[in-house]
Amino acid sequence: MGWRDWLGRETRASIENPTIPVSSENFLAFFGVQSGNLPAVTIDSALTVPAVSAAVTFLSSSMANLPLHAYRTKGDGAERIRSGIQRLLNEAPNPEWTSFGWRKYMWQQVFTGGRGVSWIERSGANIVGIWPMDPAATTVKRVEGRKFYAVAGKAAAYPAADVIDIPYLLKRDQLGSYSPIINGAKAIALALAMGDYAGDFFAGGGVPPLALSGPLPQGADAMKRAMGDIHRAIEAAKASRKPVFPMPPGHELKQVGFDPAKGQMTEARRFQVEEIARVYNLPPVFLQDLTHGTFSNTEQQDLHLVKHLIAQWAKAFEEELNLKLFGPRGGARYVEHNLDGLMRGDFAARMAGLAQGIQNAILTPDEARALENRPPRPQGDQLYIQGATVPLGSNAASAGDAAAVPNGDTV
Repeated sequence: MGWRDWLGRETRASIENPTIPVSSENFLAFFGVQSGNLPAVTIDSALTVPAVSAAVTFLSSSMANLPLHAYRTKGDGAERIRSGIQRLLNEAPNPEWTSFGWRKYMWQQVFTGGRGVSWIERSGANIVGIWPMDPAATTVKRVEGRKFYAVAGKAAAYPAADVIDIPYLLKRDQLGSYSPIINGAKAIALALAMGDYAGDFFAGGGVPPLALSGPLPQGADAMKRAMGDIHRAIEAAKASRKPVFPMPPGHELKQVGFDPAKGQMTEARRFQVEEIARVYNLPPVFLQDLTHGTFSNTEQQDLHLVKHLIAQWAKAFEEELNLKLFGPRGGARYVEHNLDGLMRGDFAARMAGLAQGIQNAILTPDEARALENRPPRPQGDQLYIQGATVPLGSNAASAGDAAAVPNGDTV
């Protein structure tokens, strides 16, 4: 009795090829088992991994959201610049982009392809615009010892003085840069492979790859027909919601590959989140992995993020802006991020810190109020200090008078 008789289908004659042994490398392909190679990693494919997408989105949005101000040194302090370069950096670098959109695009390119670049448009000595460039279409080269940025489709190359360049990690030639996605390609490829396997597993109704054992037909065509019959029988059983289907005598289906539960696939996928977090130097809690997050350490991870990651990238951006906007001898002007908002802890800790700063003449009340985005108050621009703090021993006389009265006696 043939396969199709057992499965209720008509029998059809075919030409068999007995020269193809069952040990051929094509054997597994007949049953849909593909090569074990990991998928290729590109920027687009990497962004389909939730952990990579979360890391890029979180970091680029956080960097773009930082307040960025221009200052001019004045005497012993500095004053904010309210127009000109300040408007370009905080409102709109050009007629087509907002400040947030431009900076977010820059950082997205840094955390994907490994480099963010923007062209500075000048009119004489004045800066009139900042335009983001496509890093994939930009080639960095040296001509007679000077660095230039050539853009595909443009005849002229931009000198380094007119290009804001933020590389993720410079290569040895000081021209190329490494991409975090390419550096972490194996970890990302493994996450892609596990995601594809999980998707195929559940799309197939949770049926793992199967191997047919028993008297097998000879030849490639006959084996393909047998595979097709079994596959249709499984699909028919799933469609009818009947978990049982007939098998010829002496044949059985055995699971091949690994069981997702026994192979700890859930734990492995969670570990890949940690691996991808390491690529970006991010605490995993910021990729929505709270496996090791607790009530007490989450706030400390916030401070760790600002101190060991955000502050470093902010410093790199500030120094690049100062160099390219104002020149190597920028004089009295500079730009700087404000990280105070990110460094804020809980309400009680913030209030205690501000109160201590005011009482020790470190902050004026208005400066403390400004950190909380509160308006200034009358007489709030003066420094104050506790009047009860006196040198040691200055109250010895009064202390001696108090000691003359026995403790507990009445006068």
